[in-house]
Amino acid sequence: MRSRLLPLLIVLMAAVLLTLGFPLAISVAAAEQQRLVIDRIDDTARFAALAQSITDTSPDSEERRRTLQTDLELYASVYDIRAGVFFRDDRALAKAPGFWNLPAEGEGRTAFNEALLGRRSHDPPQVWPWRDGRVVVASPVVRDGDVVAVVVLDSPTGEMRSRILRTWLFIGLGEALALLVAVGAAVRLTGWVLLPVRTLDAATHDIAGGRMRSRVAASAGPPELRRLARSFNEMADNVEDVLEQQRAFVADASHQLRNPLAALLLRIELLALELPEDSEEIAAVRTEGKRLARVLDDLLDLALAEHAEADLQLIDIVPLAAERVASWRPMAEREGVNLTLDGAPAATAWADPVALSSALDAVIDNALKFTPAGEDVTVTVTVAAGALVTTVVVADRGPGLTEAELERVGDRFWRSTRHQNVSGSGLGLSISRVLLAAGGGSIAYEHHAPHGLRVTVSVPRDLPGS
Repeated sequence: MRSRLLPLLIVLMAAVLLTLGFPLAISVAAAEQQRLVIDRIDDTARFAALAQSITDTSPDSEERRRTLQTDLELYASVYDIRAGVFFRDDRALAKAPGFWNLPAEGEGRTAFNEALLGRRSHDPPQVWPWRDGRVVVASPVVRDGDVVAVVVLDSPTGEMRSRILRTWLFIGLGEALALLVAVGAAVRLTGWVLLPVRTLDAATHDIAGGRMRSRVAASAGPPELRRLARSFNEMADNVEDVLEQQRAFVADASHQLRNPLAALLLRIELLALELPEDSEEIAAVRTEGKRLARVLDDLLDLALAEHAEADLQLIDIVPLAAERVASWRPMAEREGVNLTLDGAPAATAWADPVALSSALDAVIDNALKFTPAGEDVTVTVTVAAGALVTTVVVADRGPGLTEAELERVGDRFWRSTRHQNVSGSGLGLSISRVLLAAGGGSIAYEHHAPHGLRVTVSVPRDLPGS
C-alpha cells in the first residue's frame, strides 16, 4: 500500500507545483519584456520630440538633424540598439548604425506601419530564452496633427533573455526544493497513515503464526484506523477466548474420561478371568480400550501443547538428534531397520529442547513403523551457509504417501486408509507441528525417491522476533 500511496501523493504534489510554476515563469518573461518595451517607448518619445521640429524648409533643420544623428549614434554605441527616424516613404531622416535600413517585412515593418496610424507599438511578440529574437518599438512623429515620420528602435534581447533564464532557474530551484519538502511531507504523512496498518499486519502475522497474545497499540494514525485497531484487538480477544475454551474443553474431557476408561479396562480384565484365555473378543476389546486410552493421552498432550509457551534456547541440534537416534535404535534393531545419523558435525539454532525432542520422536517413530525390515531410516542434520534455519531431515524407505495424502498428513486424527492396521492415534504429527510452531519452527513432508517419505523439521537460527 505504501508503494502505491506514496507515488500518488508525489505525483499530485508535483502536478500542483508545475501548475503554479508554468504560469509564474510565463508571467516573469512577460514582465521582463514589458519592462524593456516601456524603456524603449520612453526613448522613442524623446527622439520623436527631437525630430518633431526638423523640417525640410527650416534654416536650422540641418543643425537639428545632425544633433539627432549624433544622439542616435551615441545611443546605438552605448546600448547596441539600432535606432532611426524614417519618413513615411521609408527615407531615413537619421539612423544609427549607418548600414541599417528599415526592413521590408517582419516585426520592424509591422511596428512602422502601426506607428504610421498614430499608435505606438506596445505589444510586440513575446521573446523566449531559447529564441534569439529582437524587440522592435516604433513611435510616430506628429506635426500639426499628422504623422510625418516614425522613430524605430530595434533592440537585441540577449540580456533580457539571460535575466529571464536566471529567474527561471531560481523558480526551478524553488520548485525542486518545494518538491523535496513535499516528498518528505508525503513520506511522513504516508507513514502516519499506514502505521496502524503495518502494526495490524504484524499482529495478524503473529496470530497466524500461533502467537495469540499479540495485539495492536491503537494510539497512532487516523481515527478510522485507530478504531479498526481497537476492533481488531476485540476480535483477537474473542478468538483467543474461544480457542482457550476449546483447549480447556479438550483437556478436561480427556482428563475426565481417563478414570472411567481405566475402570472399564479393569472390569474387562476381571471379565477375562471368567473366559477362556484365547478368546478373540476379549483380545479385541483390550486392543480397542488401549487405543482409546492412547487417544485420550494424545488429546491431553495436544491441549497442553497448544497452551504451553516455548522455552527457546540456543542449542546445538546435533547432540540432541544423536540422543534421539540412540533412544530409538533398540526399536529399529528389533524391527530390522538400519537407523543412522548423518550431516553436519555441529548446527546451532533457537529451539525448545523438549518440544524438538518430542517432534523428532514422533517423526522417527512413524518412520520406523512404516519402514520394512532391511531398509534404512536416515536422520540428517543440515545447515546451509547463509540459511535462516537449521533442518533435521528424517528419510525412510517405506511405502510413502500419495499426492492427496501428502496434503493431509499432519491433520488431527488423519491416518491413511492403507495404514489403519498400524497402531497410532493420528495425533502425533499434529502435536509435533504445534510444539514446533510455538518456537518459530515448522515441519514439512515430501516424497523420498524412489519410495518412502522425507520429513523436514526446521528451527530458526535467529531468535524469533529479534
